[in-house]
Amino acid sequence: MNLANLGKAGLLVAQNRLQTAGHNINNAATAGYSRQTVLSQTAGATPTSGGWIGRGVQAVSVQRSYDNFLQNQLTSSLTRGAALKTYGDQISQVNNLVADRTVGISPGIQKFFDALDAVASAPADMAARQELIGQANSLAGQIRDANAFLDGQRANVNTQIDTTVTQINSYLDRIQDLNRQITTAKATNPDQPPNDLLDQRDQLVSELGQLVDVKAYEQDDRVSLTIGNGQTVLGGDSVYYLEALPSKADPSRLAVNYTTKDAAGNTIPIEMDDKRITGGKLGGLLTFRSDALDATQNDLGRIALGISIAINDQHAKGFDLSGTPGGEFFNVGTPKVVGNEKNSATAGTPTASYVPGELSKITNQDYRVEFDGTNYKVTRVPEGTAISPAVNGTKLSFDGVEIDTAGMTPTAGDSWLIQPTRDAAAAMTVTITDPAKVAAAGWDPDANGGAGGPAGTANGDNALALAALRSQKILANGSMGMNEAYSQLVNTVAVKTQQNTTAQKAQETLISQNYSAQQAVSGVNLDEEYINLQQYQEQYRAAARLIDTASTLFDTLLALRS
Repeated sequence: MNLANLGKAGLLVAQNRLQTAGHNINNAATAGYSRQTVLSQTAGATPTSGGWIGRGVQAVSVQRSYDNFLQNQLTSSLTRGAALKTYGDQISQVNNLVADRTVGISPGIQKFFDALDAVASAPADMAARQELIGQANSLAGQIRDANAFLDGQRANVNTQIDTTVTQINSYLDRIQDLNRQITTAKATNPDQPPNDLLDQRDQLVSELGQLVDVKAYEQDDRVSLTIGNGQTVLGGDSVYYLEALPSKADPSRLAVNYTTKDAAGNTIPIEMDDKRITGGKLGGLLTFRSDALDATQNDLGRIALGISIAINDQHAKGFDLSGTPGGEFFNVGTPKVVGNEKNSATAGTPTASYVPGELSKITNQDYRVEFDGTNYKVTRVPEGTAISPAVNGTKLSFDGVEIDTAGMTPTAGDSWLIQPTRDAAAAMTVTITDPAKVAAAGWDPDANGGAGGPAGTANGDNALALAALRSQKILANGSMGMNEAYSQLVNTVAVKTQQNTTAQKAQETLISQNYSAQQAVSGVNLDEEYINLQQYQEQYRAAARLIDTASTLFDTLLALRS
């Protein structure tokens, strides 16, 4: 009964189509799902004297509507978007801090110099002197508070890096598990693709891309993944986990390490250059830290140094109410020196100081000092420019900083990180507590019968000179004053914030366009599926009628015989 077989074949194909349409409808809102379609073909025909008589239809496969180019394009745009969003979330907090013009550092600088003007006008007025000390403490406190906020940002970035690395490793495990499931499914049914498993894997790769920029390569039904400069994190049947560990060059910052195996099979972490990790949340965090956070904190430290050293130098030229030369007004620390964890046991640590009279040469850069076996090499960080230090015996000086290597026994490859301004804001305190110790008076060459001496309590020449520092170009090779330096810091952060906001908006538009293009191919259109349901239902009914017709004809034949 070929008619019954025709009905049966049509019934089965219609049933497959109905089930697939239902599967599409149920997963219309499932992230990463690709619309599926039953592919069918004619079941062939039987030759007869009257011609070839068709044997009906058969289902060949269930195919997902998928375009690899569009999927990769969407994943790439999401990766970039996640990086921009993370960067924006972080830098907006810094922008809110430095841009506060009501209780921020800029008003604090103004009030401090206004207080110096008041002392210059009334040098013997104890109230004016006390106000000066109060404004100095207020300014130092505001700078320390700002630095503490940035330190908090740094700790928060470390925490997020650690959390993100843990999430990345979790995704690697899940993708590897799907690799195995897909391989098993293909072995069980070699000619048919496991569409739902493939969608799930693609979605996980896309979600992983929002954590870090990954490159995916498919071979033998498995996906391999690399990050950074081509470091494999998933390959074959092995997962090479990432680790967040303190940087060997600077333990205060977490660095991302990829893992590999040594000859004995032990896992070895290898620190990655932050610049190699781009895209996704992790890339956004690392870019923010190096591009904005480090520079902002170094700029703040340079401003603190500028105020402290300039005021101290001028204050030492004056005399207090008792005629004693002025002492240190602000506390000034020393450049931070960090030895690399990989240094030899005998390397030692250089001592660092600021070169007197070279305040204007101090930059907002850090420095890497490396011993090559014969000489010390100095490189600006992160700028990457190699510079030639002035050498005087065991002392090396560069950009307003001097390090002394006396007593050190380094070997080739030993290195140290010099951070001249990183902690300068944290060390800013006022050393004077007694208003009488403010050295407001200048030098009188006619005092003591022409021998010269302190000008007296009514003189405010040195306070006037201190107040004049407000407008002097003491930083950046004589190109910026204190307020200008802070304004530049504010503007730099604001520009970076605005640039990121603009880029983020443009990226959101690109993501929307890429998503629309991808969904035009892979998305489920419910209206279309409803229409398909009606069509497949009619096919099912028609196929059933074929079987009913075959049964009626068979009964008719039996009736004729009887």
